[in-house]
Amino acid sequence: MLTLALRTLRTRWTTFAGSFVALCLGVALMTVMGLALAASLDAPTRGPERFAAAPVVVTAHDTVRVPTPIGPRTGRLAHPRPVPERTVAALRALGRVTVDRSFAVRARGGPADLVGHPWSTARFAPYELTAGRAPRADGEVVAGGDWTAVGRRFQTAHGTVRVVGTVRALGFENPVFYPDAQAARLAPAGTRLVVEADPAAVRRTVGADAEVLTGDARRRADPDPDRDQEALTALNALFGTAGGVTAFVSVFVVASTFAFAVVQRRREFGLLRAAGATPGQVRRTVLAEALLVGVLASAAGCALGRYGAPLLVARVVDEGLAPAWFRLGPAAWPYHLAFWTGLLVALCGAAAASWRAGRTAPTQALREASADSGPLTPARRLCGAALLIAAAVLLAHALLTDPGDLLHRKTYVSRPMLLISALALLSPALLRPLTRLLTALPARLPGAVGVLARENTGASLRRTAAIAAPVLVTVALTGSLLGATATLDAARAAELRDRTVADFVIVPATGTATGPAAAAAAGSAADGIDPASVERLRRVPGAVVSPTSASAVHVLEDGVALVRSEARAADPRLLAATVRLPVAAGRITALDDDSIVVNEEWETHTVGRRVQVWLGDGTRRSLRIAAVLSTGTGGNGVYVTPANAVGAPVDRVDVRVAEGADATAVAAALRTAVGGTDGARVLTRAQWLDANGPRTNRTTRLGLLLVLGIALLYTALSLANTLVMAASERVREFAALRLAGATGAQVLRLAAAEALTVVAAGALLGALTAVLALSGMTGALRLLSAPAAPLALPWPALGAATAACALLAVLTSTATTAVVLRRRARA
Repeated sequence: MLTLALRTLRTRWTTFAGSFVALCLGVALMTVMGLALAASLDAPTRGPERFAAAPVVVTAHDTVRVPTPIGPRTGRLAHPRPVPERTVAALRALGRVTVDRSFAVRARGGPADLVGHPWSTARFAPYELTAGRAPRADGEVVAGGDWTAVGRRFQTAHGTVRVVGTVRALGFENPVFYPDAQAARLAPAGTRLVVEADPAAVRRTVGADAEVLTGDARRRADPDPDRDQEALTALNALFGTAGGVTAFVSVFVVASTFAFAVVQRRREFGLLRAAGATPGQVRRTVLAEALLVGVLASAAGCALGRYGAPLLVARVVDEGLAPAWFRLGPAAWPYHLAFWTGLLVALCGAAAASWRAGRTAPTQALREASADSGPLTPARRLCGAALLIAAAVLLAHALLTDPGDLLHRKTYVSRPMLLISALALLSPALLRPLTRLLTALPARLPGAVGVLARENTGASLRRTAAIAAPVLVTVALTGSLLGATATLDAARAAELRDRTVADFVIVPATGTATGPAAAAAAGSAADGIDPASVERLRRVPGAVVSPTSASAVHVLEDGVALVRSEARAADPRLLAATVRLPVAAGRITALDDDSIVVNEEWETHTVGRRVQVWLGDGTRRSLRIAAVLSTGTGGNGVYVTPANAVGAPVDRVDVRVAEGADATAVAAALRTAVGGTDGARVLTRAQWLDANGPRTNRTTRLGLLLVLGIALLYTALSLANTLVMAASERVREFAALRLAGATGAQVLRLAAAEALTVVAAGALLGALTAVLALSGMTGALRLLSAPAAPLALPWPALGAATAACALLAVLTSTATTAVVLRRRARA
């Protein structure tokens, strides 16, 4: 069998070229994803940054620790309490104590992620002066980086400052150092201390009042110490999703190619059976061919992936999706995983085809007709129906038990795979009526091209299904993935519009920086609107002013899961006047210092019942549920009063113009109250909605593009391979057309018409799959009481994907047909 398989590969190499390329590419992609995944899993331990030269760092407790029957559970606090004054005083007796303070600095013409610190903390990074001197008086600063120079002045929300010195930026933040006294006034609360004393003595003095960090543990005092791990976790999901789609499409393409190859070789297998070969021998021959192709393609793919992985890593680092230090490691397991997965994919893809090959009767050696008989076999019908039923059952179960799960990315990326597989298996039953419908008008036009296209696509359903399958995959993935994000974004935008009834919204004048530096700034400097500005806003005549603060609460569910919920602190009366919340039960105005507003996702969400929560500073409270909000798209969080969010700065002020007041005059007074545009921005409702509308983050966008790129690439390979195989087997058919009087141009037009018809049919099936997949999401949104949003199909993307498939199919079909006609003419 192995010798026969080798000779078959040598003589019919064009038949297996597509499978080889598809497997090689799939293994290469899996190798790339595996190497990148291994690098993220085996990331080196990062040392401290802000406090790399500090002997001992004392920080306030920034996590809440809750005991459970299966061990303690921890969660990060929204606003930790400062180190107690008595502890600070005791530490000063041991040695020098330096208080670190961090606050946002908004400078005209400067980076958007500037962070202010006292100058005395610069030596703990360490920062060293590259020019100028240290700041001594109020209004003097030392800046990091090359965006400014000694002697320059710039305007900030705290007044005009003059640069008296510069330091080299260390990459993790853009610092601005103030004199210690001025920094203490700008940020009175300090949550980190540097103590120059014996660590053991510091630990005895601190006790349980705070955390003492030394060595590599000092990294936990850095701004946003988890940002690198969060970025790597997002990359893990990205690479895992892309690897899963690669494996799925590889099996799809290889199975389709081998199935079509078996159909084309019916006479060959019939001759083998007539010569005495048993069904088992024929099956082993097909599997041996798949084994040889799999070994060669997997080896080539591993070699190709070795060169592709560094390119991917460099790209994600350049895009800011991974830390700058992210590099490939020496892991070998991705090569093994990719190689053996590729081999398994080849054998699985050929398994069904080998079974059909083994059932070939010896009489097939005498076959002359090219029309397919029974293209939808009982096994194919059973598998397709089973997958369709499984998809329907899983969707119904999710809608009945946890509709919110259908809004998660991992769900709307993976769920369409079942529908795609089901419709691809059942496509022979669907393609005949579709192709007849699509060719109904062309068949009535003068000439025979329309009629022949209709009859050929209907008679050779296996070839039609093999060509339509990759188109179905590409269009279905494009419609379901991009449509899911568009539908979800539309629902979130509608929800935001419904909630926002304020005429003006005032927010801190922060920039839009991204990347690690921005994350560092956000993690180290609590950004908000200063209390003096808030008081001035309250006094604006003709305005109903509602300041709110961002916070968080933790709740223990099922006795073992510590769940964090984002929260906002607000005055309930003012909140009800400026925000329209989707209240499912209770009243917002019933909120007080002894109660909480929750949403329907909470395990306990009955009005009047009490629930144990841990507030943003770690305080444990038993609060009564005053109102319950509908779940919506997931943005309806928790509300508490300011008394239950101690330390949370005001970061948003909603303003409604009182009845009879002049909106223009109110707007002018609001802008005057916040002192221009340096400290805060006054936005109209339309501006606020535009700035805060739902947007797909970069990691998700890159993941979707990667998945769709893989699908489109495989579609191109599969289309080209199937059309080349089909053209090589239609020599006698084309010759008969020429003998009947058809010109070469007419034959080429016929090939193009058939390709366009099949691509259109595949695109329609793909669009149907996308609609079915998105219908589950819209049903989930209705169950979650989200605002009504139409099912959003990405028509431009669907059109582009279909046009790309059509162009490729027409070019490949006409080119291979032209080659066949030229060879026939020479013969």
